[in-house]
Amino acid sequence: MPPEIGRRLVHASGAFVPGLYLLDQHVLQSGIVTWRLVQALAVGGLIVTAILEAARLYAGFDHVIYQRLTREYEQEKVAGYALYVLSSTIVVLVFDPQIAVPALLMLMLGDPVSGILAGDELRLIKRPRVLVGMFVVCLALAYPFVSPLAAILGALGAMVADGVKLTVGDYIVDDNLTIPILSAVVMRAVLAV
Repeated sequence: MPPEIGRRLVHASGAFVPGLYLLDQHVLQSGIVTWRLVQALAVGGLIVTAILEAARLYAGFDHVIYQRLTREYEQEKVAGYALYVLSSTIVVLVFDPQIAVPALLMLMLGDPVSGILAGDELRLIKRPRVLVGMFVVCLALAYPFVSPLAAILGALGAMVADGVKLTVGDYIVDDNLTIPILSAVVMRAVLAV
């Protein structure tokens, strides 16, 4: 399997946890997969990720998974998967499920779709077809959870976070960090008004 396809599949596999939460809440109604459990899994995942990243960056831990799934530019800095877990944990702890679930899905499902549409092209601003694709997918993911205006503006936030490379000095801020946080903040702000 080519590394890019593997990265996209790993990215999308994160949707399992919010998907399981939704399945329990709306179909099974067993009360087993509570939001507290989702929060605990997120914190546990963040702890494991921090240990693995520290071992990779500072102790020379070099597993075949890292070789296949991290990009070349991530070799000497915190990898995108760690930022994915960090931002997901922040969103799960700060926002209620109505906001957190669509924000997570925008990262976990919207970002891989955007990546497929963009191909291997690295640009400061993604092409219009990629921006539109990301917006449409994120809108569809948010619409069942929040008001139409919150869904539109949250999807727009995710699209901007994904499609416009934010730089701080020489450092490019990974969209795995910004997509769920920006979309969640926007949706919460709209619903609060």
